[in-house]
Amino acid sequence: MLIEGASAVVAGGASGLGAATARLLLDRGASVVIADLNAEKGEALAADLGPRASFVEANVLEPDQVQAAVDAAAGAEGGLRISVCCAGIGWAQRTVSKQGPHDLEIFANVVKVNLIGTFNVLRLAAAAMAANEPDAEGERGVCVNTASIAAFEGQIGQAAYAASKGGIVGLTLPAARDLAGRGVRVATIAPGLFDTPLLAALPEDQREALGAGIPFPSRLGRPGEYADLVAAIVGNPMLNGETIRLDGALRMPPR
Repeated sequence: MLIEGASAVVAGGASGLGAATARLLLDRGASVVIADLNAEKGEALAADLGPRASFVEANVLEPDQVQAAVDAAAGAEGGLRISVCCAGIGWAQRTVSKQGPHDLEIFANVVKVNLIGTFNVLRLAAAAMAANEPDAEGERGVCVNTASIAAFEGQIGQAAYAASKGGIVGLTLPAARDLAGRGVRVATIAPGLFDTPLLAALPEDQREALGAGIPFPSRLGRPGEYADLVAAIVGNPMLNGETIRLDGALRMPPR
């Protein structure tokens, strides 16, 4: 799938991994719709990226809002060919602690945002892509989801987060099989420790310690490296139904 001349939607695209992806796709010739809850950051990024970028305020759990972002991308020149979902939230709480059992409402909310929200973006983007004319390879679109290495090595206190990200890994292959006949590919990236706004709030010594624990390169991942992998997935038609770890050979310890 060619990036140049395509239209893309990036959910959770106002900052971090999503913002880096939106910037790279635009640099490579796509038009990009940034979908995010943070209107201030999203509008500022779209203005910075220029006329081929636009912003749609969207909560990934709201079908009408996601549909509006998908429609905006589908209506751009080239049609919606690329969907990337980076939207998600984190939470840390033990299954049972001194305060009692894990809060069930919080567990459900993490799963809703991370897993159900990702599927909401996937299903609506794929439906729009299915109406595209196929390219020379028979492709109509590519959907890239974001999991985490916590899906495989969830740490203490990550039951909700790991479950939600594990669900994204689990849906990748069946979704790819579902959409194969329509020429739409599905792949998932499972990042390790990346230099995103979440980690930016930590003191510098803690950030350096986290980076030092990564075998190689011994540093936090850069959002642009995530974006590079998105571009590689889009460009390689054999990357389908797969979850790719992007973690510098890191395997998370229990805590």
